[in-house]
Amino acid sequence: MKIYHKFLLYQNKLLKPYVRILLGLVEALTYLASLSLIVGVVYEHGFPLSIDEMANLQTLYKTVWIIFLIDVTLHISLEYRNTKKKYRRLAWILSGLLYLTLVPVIFHRPEEEGAILHIWEFLHGKFYHLLLLLVLSFLNLSNGLVRLLGRRTNPSLILAVSFMAIILIGAGLLMLPRCTVNGITWVDSLFTATSAVCVTGLVPVDVSTTFTTSGLVVIILLIQIGGLGVMTLTSFFAMFFMGNTSIYNQLVVRDMVSSNSLSSLLSTLLYILGFTLVIEGIGMVSIWFSIHGTLGMTLEGELGFAAFHSISAFCNAGFSTLSGNLGNPMVMTNHNWLFITVSLLIILGGIGFPILVNFKDIVLYHLRRFWKLIRTRKLDRHKMQHLYNLNTKIVLIMTFLLLLIGTLAIAAFEWNGSFVGMPVADKWTHAFFNAVCPRTAGFNSVDLTSLSVQTLLVYLFLMWVGGGSQSTAGGVKVNAFAVVVLNLVAVLRGTERVEVFGRELSYDSIRRSNATVVMSLGVLFIFVFTLSILEPGVSIMALTFECVSALSTVGASLNLTPHLCDASKLLVSLLMFIGRVGLITLMLGIVKQKKNTKYRYPSDNIIIN
Repeated sequence: MKIYHKFLLYQNKLLKPYVRILLGLVEALTYLASLSLIVGVVYEHGFPLSIDEMANLQTLYKTVWIIFLIDVTLHISLEYRNTKKKYRRLAWILSGLLYLTLVPVIFHRPEEEGAILHIWEFLHGKFYHLLLLLVLSFLNLSNGLVRLLGRRTNPSLILAVSFMAIILIGAGLLMLPRCTVNGITWVDSLFTATSAVCVTGLVPVDVSTTFTTSGLVVIILLIQIGGLGVMTLTSFFAMFFMGNTSIYNQLVVRDMVSSNSLSSLLSTLLYILGFTLVIEGIGMVSIWFSIHGTLGMTLEGELGFAAFHSISAFCNAGFSTLSGNLGNPMVMTNHNWLFITVSLLIILGGIGFPILVNFKDIVLYHLRRFWKLIRTRKLDRHKMQHLYNLNTKIVLIMTFLLLLIGTLAIAAFEWNGSFVGMPVADKWTHAFFNAVCPRTAGFNSVDLTSLSVQTLLVYLFLMWVGGGSQSTAGGVKVNAFAVVVLNLVAVLRGTERVEVFGRELSYDSIRRSNATVVMSLGVLFIFVFTLSILEPGVSIMALTFECVSALSTVGASLNLTPHLCDASKLLVSLLMFIGRVGLITLMLGIVKQKKNTKYRYPSDNIIIN
């Protein structure tokens, strides 16, 4: 080895610890700058500002820009090999776009008109700078959150804390002067933010008259984040844009999104986001066609209405920009297609992303067979077995049965009740719509206080069961409910194994399903009992309805939410949070996990009869 090679090797060993310390400090500073930038943007758009405050914000934006430039430059120059491995192509593109902001600094403004002048002005403009810095800030924070998983932090605890952080941020945003017409109390703001992030739909105020356009934008963003899941979004951004993550990180995220393997993890995240955007886009177009020219809105207002309700429906949130929700007189007649579209969006959002991925596989399989038939003119007789996996079969069958029973029951009890005076087609449409909404959307087309007791009991059952696992819906989930029912049938028939569709259900599935049902009933009893003390003048039916609606993230209410005291609102907010994060997930984050022991105690029986 030559002398100067030895010198460089020695110098590298000597400087490397200091380089890592320097880069660590710069990364911490970049995280702080990312948070500062987001706070600055929120402050700028949430408050009326003076000239001095605008100048201070411009100084903040410039400081953040310099910090990002220093961070990228130091990583590339001091640790190029590691940076090359860590950065994906899109991360390099964003870094290049960041360096383009130096063009107006290095070169003077062109004197001649033309394309070069337009490019220079665009690169010098605030929109380009701010948008790029915001994207880098979100990606940087997402990467930092996912890297927390690499420290063996409890994933359940991270999920719960991330939801809590988004709720608190949303509550702060909704209290901004530009987000409300005449202001809002902090309790109502926290309640509304919790309801939006937990995709519930319970609100203590009239959304249409309380919030401005900016407030509605904040609400729909909270709904979208809550519907997809905080960790799903952050994991996608971190893995797709920023680069490689540890194997442990990928294992944790794989379990969160129910991916089959690590190799298909990124594709699963892409499918989740892709399905969401495509379905919401189609739903938006369908809703726009159903209300175009009928509500007295401008084209911009109609598109905003369609987008808001499409996202709210697919995420099973139940928020509406109309006073009185979808029971507003403007849409109650001659808008059956609107109710059908919203119902289909709720169903697609509530069956679960694994089911949608299975649907995609089935469609692609049939398309490949059809294409092979066209090319070879021979029918492929080797048909693939088990196209529908067990989870898909159970969810689809249970969803169909619950919707069928719910529609028939509501139609029978309300035909001459709350549906009286409607045409026959409208009656069946509203019966179907009101059977879909308790699972777990929260829209309503009739005043729920006008429903019969029997219909309310049907509502309670549908709300408690909820939608599918790994979906935007809540409840104990149809998967768990089906497993509990199948286990009950097996016990009554005296069989040791729980079997369905030629498959034996695992012991862990049965155990978790039973635990979910028991915990759900226990939590409901505790909260109903507590609220009965805080609200002594309210009927038990109304309190139970409110609690089941909150825990199952439904959003239906017997007009009780606005009349609750502040303490009750906070309890209901906590119940919505528990329902969205999940009882099992929340308890796994709180209760210390016991290590598996290699010994077993002698088994014994308890008399149960």
